Amino acid sequence: MKRWFGAFLLSAALTAPITIPSIARADDDDHHYKRYYDAERHDYHEWNEREQRAYRNYYTHEHRDYVDWNRLNDEQRRAYWHWRHEHMEDFPERTDMPRDTR
Repeated sequence: MKRWFGAFLLSAALTAPITIPSIARADDDDHHYKRYYDAERHDYHEWNEREQRAYRNYYTHEHRDYVDWNRLNDEQRRAYWHWRHEHMEDFPERTDMPRDTR
C-alpha cells in the first residue's frame, strides 16, 4: 500500500507542472477571435467587439433588420465588407484599453 501511495505522489508531482499551465491558459481562449477573409480587398478582419459594433451600425445605417453574421450568404458578406472599408475611420482601434503584453 505504501508503495502505491508513493508511486501516486511521484506521478502527481511529475504531472502537476504540465497540468497547471494549461488550466491557467484556459481563460486566454476567450481573447482569440475568429478571422474572416475579405476576398475583394484581399485582407483579413478579426471578428471582435469592434467589428461587432461596426456590423450592428451597418444594419442601422442600411435601415435593415439585424441578421446574425453566420446566417449571411457570400453576397451579403461582400456588401458588408465593402461598406466596412468605406467606414474604417468610424470604428478605430480602442487605445484606452490595456493590451495583454505577454
